[in-house]
Amino acid sequence: MFRLLATRCPRRIALARPARCYSAAVEASVEPIRGLPLGVGHSKLLLRSVAAVRASSELQALGVAEGETRKMNMCQAVNDALRLALAADSTAVVFGEDVAFGGVFRCSVGLSDEFGPERIFNTPLTEQGIAGFAIGMAAMGHTAVAEIQFADYIMPAFDQLVNEAAKYRYRSGNEFSAGGLTIRAPCAAVGHGAHYHSQSPEALFAHVPGLKVVVPRSAVQAKGLLLAAIRDPNPTLVFEPKVLYRSAVEEVPVADYALPIGKAEILRPGKDVTVVGYGSQIYALENAIQMVERDMPGVSCELIDLRTILPYDAETVAASVNKTGRLVVSHEAPRTQGFAAELAAEIQERCFLRLESPIERVCGLDVPHPLIFERLYMPCAVRAYEAIKRLLSF
Repeated sequence: MFRLLATRCPRRIALARPARCYSAAVEASVEPIRGLPLGVGHSKLLLRSVAAVRASSELQALGVAEGETRKMNMCQAVNDALRLALAADSTAVVFGEDVAFGGVFRCSVGLSDEFGPERIFNTPLTEQGIAGFAIGMAAMGHTAVAEIQFADYIMPAFDQLVNEAAKYRYRSGNEFSAGGLTIRAPCAAVGHGAHYHSQSPEALFAHVPGLKVVVPRSAVQAKGLLLAAIRDPNPTLVFEPKVLYRSAVEEVPVADYALPIGKAEILRPGKDVTVVGYGSQIYALENAIQMVERDMPGVSCELIDLRTILPYDAETVAASVNKTGRLVVSHEAPRTQGFAAELAAEIQERCFLRLESPIERVCGLDVPHPLIFERLYMPCAVRAYEAIKRLLSF
């Protein structure tokens, strides 16, 4: 009872503060930008028009580029994916803390009215119980979509996910499976979340055989990757950068579609430096590349969104680094033992003779995520800009 009370209070306190994009604070004080518009609101990576959707080769290959689209933010795209999954699969259920009325971020609004309280329901405030219940439902043949209210609070469920869900098929010799399990969790910085509502724990789970880990960057990606995760025959964790819920707005195909898990996407081609990230960090990297290409005429940087952390697409990154000879990897999570270290080691093995400089990591600091010093913690566009310039001058 004490833990339930203790954990409930900081969540409600944090949510009481008005939402604010963390990057707004960072961008306001950046000197080298000199008028360059920054952030998600100015990103050229988002599919803001129907024409952009039509031109997407990936959506063309899925057969949804020519269909109807609707403007959605990432929260609405998640909601749309859940609705499609529930409508297509009568065994699908969605549950978690407060999800019946829509959840704290309103990603499940309206689903209880449409599908009923037996399929959309609240749970007690116990992450271990949510994960254990979800594993049991998945093992009995249901499609279980569980929400952990904040990724920071997934730690009590760590044992269930790592020692039960990930190993269930293996330990039973393929007789049983928890493959119908999907865990959704809002993650990363939001501008006022401090150390209990800002963490990025994806690397903790990327170490575990038997799980898949996905981090979308936008509305189109969130819908397609969530539907893929729900239908994947393996337990899958979807970490959704909460700062993008309202800020990443795109024209999203109305049709049902699933994006490939385990396949990175080249967002900007380039010849001199490979820059790799995922989730909300993609927009800081986009701005860093714009600054580099503005200040160093003739230089071009290749930007890659991993999208999936486990399994990750080492082949796409290696092919790019073999071309450019340089690599920057960036994520919000702390640097030490972060996912960037894994990717750097893999690329060093694959591309050693082609590397023109050491691999750079631009990551969060090795401290608990701070509140008033969040701007110093974040791997912002300027830090990425400086890393890219170091590689080019090595």
